[in-house]
Amino acid sequence: MKRKIITTGDGSKTIQIADWDEQYHSKHGAVQEAYHVFIEHGLRLFQNEHIKLLEIGFGTGLNALITLLEAPKQQLSIDYVGVEAFPVSIEEVKELDYCTQLGVEAKESIFLNMHRVAWEEAVSLTSQFSLLKQKKDFKDIDQQNLFNLIYFDAFGARVQPELWTENIFLKMYQVLKEGGVLVTYSAKGSVRRSMQAVGFIVERLPGPPGKREMLRATKPKNY
Repeated sequence: MKRKIITTGDGSKTIQIADWDEQYHSKHGAVQEAYHVFIEHGLRLFQNEHIKLLEIGFGTGLNALITLLEAPKQQLSIDYVGVEAFPVSIEEVKELDYCTQLGVEAKESIFLNMHRVAWEEAVSLTSQFSLLKQKKDFKDIDQQNLFNLIYFDAFGARVQPELWTENIFLKMYQVLKEGGVLVTYSAKGSVRRSMQAVGFIVERLPGPPGKREMLRATKPKNY
């Protein structure tokens, strides 16, 4: 499908799939959305520990980049796993120019390396951040009780409803440790009900610019 780079409301860029009228990030602000959903309401639940993090939809690598930047601030050591079935090109990554937008031009080589490193091979990008990219469909995830946090950043249910079903969220539930958390930009009632049906405790939280709400789901601890 045809893709093009567009500028979002906060001045940062994203990729648009014209045939779907769908973007990799919010048109209201790619960087704002990433920080609000995945850092503010996800990563900042953790401090001074070693965590395993799964991203559903590695995409442009923006979420991975800002997580790498946040790790030392929160004294975190992060094993980051990004699952993506259809990788973006290095040319698109360069055009997105996220390091300039974030004011971290010195990290450009690390960001490009995120996209250049081999799939299925864990690589230490900094002393506090390792990356393992997996090129596969989300439905093929089959680990158990492994992750502390999931960034669920799949394309929206309007264009890919099969990614927002009970079957997918059951896999997410199973892959999380007890007390583990999933955050997503979506606030659809059908998504919330699917999460609850598989056992998640679900919170509605204030959404990023342009969205009223988002969801955070927690796997209960069994005492």
